[in-house]
Amino acid sequence: QVQLVESGGGLVQTGGSLRLSCAASGTIFSIFAMGWYRQAPGKRRELVATITSGGITNYADSVEGRFTISRDNAKNTTYLQMTNLEPDDTAVYYCNAVIWTGPDRAGDYWGQGTQVTVSS
Repeated sequence: QVQLVESGGGLVQTGGSLRLSCAASGTIFSIFAMGWYRQAPGKRRELVATITSGGITNYADSVEGRFTISRDNAKNTTYLQMTNLEPDDTAVYYCNAVIWTGPDRAGDYWGQGTQVTVSS
């Protein structure tokens, strides 16, 4: 069993900052990629940022330059530092990870989500 547990969401004013964390636990052989997605009310879930085990990052155009994704491989944890937040960033943020649970078994795992609300 693998679990992803997110933390760090909350309410912040426009221009403020938040840092999200996501820790993976359970039967983990290795983690290929970790990332963050978000879903606003009435909208589809969208990619925010991803990072591979080698540190290669990818960002949505809407957050490029404002958000920074990082990871601590020793702790199986990824972070999303969000700065200069805007009301359009309001959403439930979900952690995602592609995890090898054995030498020949891999799966796509999701956290429970954490709410980020940016007030204008």
